Amino acid sequence: MLNSITFLGTGTSTGVPMIGCHCSVCSSSNPKDKRLRTSAFVHYNGLKLLIDCGPDFRTQALANGIEDFDALLFTHQHKDHTGGLDDVRALNYINRKPTTIFCEQRVLEGLKMEYSYAFAQEPYPGVPKLDIHIIDEKPFEISGRQIIPIRAMHYKLPILGFRMGGLCYLTDANYIAEEELKKLNGLEIMVINAVRRGKHISHFSLEEAVCLARKIGAKKTFITHLSHQMAEDENKIKGTHADLTAEMPEGIFIAYDGLKVNF
Repeated sequence: MLNSITFLGTGTSTGVPMIGCHCSVCSSSNPKDKRLRTSAFVHYNGLKLLIDCGPDFRTQALANGIEDFDALLFTHQHKDHTGGLDDVRALNYINRKPTTIFCEQRVLEGLKMEYSYAFAQEPYPGVPKLDIHIIDEKPFEISGRQIIPIRAMHYKLPILGFRMGGLCYLTDANYIAEEELKKLNGLEIMVINAVRRGKHISHFSLEEAVCLARKIGAKKTFITHLSHQMAEDENKIKGTHADLTAEMPEGIFIAYDGLKVNF
């Protein structure tokens, strides 16, 4: 089987359309403008890896036929990236095994607060079964396949991206140190976040993401974690998937839910 990444969700924490909003992006009828919370499913040298497990995980799993995976990698502990963890209970039951998780210690502490019932000394019957492995910036292996963490900053919160062979997946960041960028040489596919056009306190802007993509120099870059704020209706600046695609330089693409890319 070819290595591939499937974008399960490409939206920001509110999703697109956002509840109560009627901007041009939220009102678009194009399916590529319907964005669930950001997550990805990767086939990598025989492994099936889920990256983040947000509030839309059940919908994403059903839509993409996900019935099992070898490991769940968490980038960080924010709710839009961890809020679907309870739904792994179904796979625990069907596959008769716990869910293997790789995450940092701070992420585990967040999970313990959010899902205290799953970590109780005497857990209630039917809670998620979790097999947690703590990681940091050092490379680690899953069944002999190397994963290279990429340290980045989400405002003041340290988060991790992950390099898997020719693919790097990085979301929810607005700063990457030069020494971390060196880990990204020779990429086929780079995935990076851009939440809106204007500068943001904790995410790359569209312009910043494009500039970073050019600096990294992957053969192809896909932008994810987009909000409806790519449109600025008061300034008549458009921001739908079609609009953004028309703006992108060669080799840079706007991701959308359900997109599958081989690498």
